[in-house]
Amino acid sequence: MCARVTLRSGARRVREEFGIGGGRPSPDFRPSYNISPGREVLAVVRGGENRLELFRWGLVPSWARDPSIGNRLINARAETLARRPAYADAFLKRRCLVVVDGFYEWRKEGGRSTPFFVHLKTDAPFGLAGLYERWISPGGRELATCTVITTVANRLLSDIHDRMPAIIPPEGRSAWLDPNAGDPAALGRLLRPFPPEEMEAYRVSAFVNSADRDSPECIRPEGA
Repeated sequence: MCARVTLRSGARRVREEFGIGGGRPSPDFRPSYNISPGREVLAVVRGGENRLELFRWGLVPSWARDPSIGNRLINARAETLARRPAYADAFLKRRCLVVVDGFYEWRKEGGRSTPFFVHLKTDAPFGLAGLYERWISPGGRELATCTVITTVANRLLSDIHDRMPAIIPPEGRSAWLDPNAGDPAALGRLLRPFPPEEMEAYRVSAFVNSADRDSPECIRPEGA
C-alpha cells in the first residue's frame, strides 16, 4: 500500500529530472513532507511532450456516479490492472508518473504500527506509476484524479510491508507515458520492484501519523 508521500523538491529540480521543457508552465504546488489521499499530487503526463499536472489522489472513473469512490481507489495492484473495470481503460490510455521524492510505510509490530520513510539514496525526485481520469460532474465540472500502482515489495521493504509503490526507472518513463503503447504485458513488465540497493529506508517518529502535520519533523530519523 502507498498512502503517504513527500515532494520536497522545488519546481526547477522536478522539471530537470523529468525533462519538462521551459516553454511549459508548471502548475502551482507547495513542497510537502506529508501528502495524503484526497490531496493534490503532481504528475507527469504525455500530451505531445511531457507536461506537469495536478491530480486529486483517489481515482474517480469517468463512469462513476459519485466521486466519493475515489476514497477507495488510492492504490491499484499491478497484477490486476487489466482485469479491474475501474482501472482497465486508464491502464491502456491514461498513464502518468506521480512525482514524489519519498514515501512512508508502516510496519505492524504487535499492536502498534511503526512508520518508516523511504527515498532514493540520491534524494532525487522519482516517478510512481499512476493512472489518471477526468470525471465530469452532472453540472459540468471537471475533476482530475489519479491512483498510484503498487507491486510486491523489494528486499529492502519486505521486512516493513509486502507491497510498495511501483517506481518507474528513468529508462522506462518514456515507454510508460507513451499513449500509443497498448500492450498490457509490455506495460506490466515496467511495474517491477525497484532495485533495493538504490533506496534507503529508516524509522521515523509517530509525528507523521497525523496527516495534518507537514514539516521536516515528519522525515527526521527517530531519536535524532
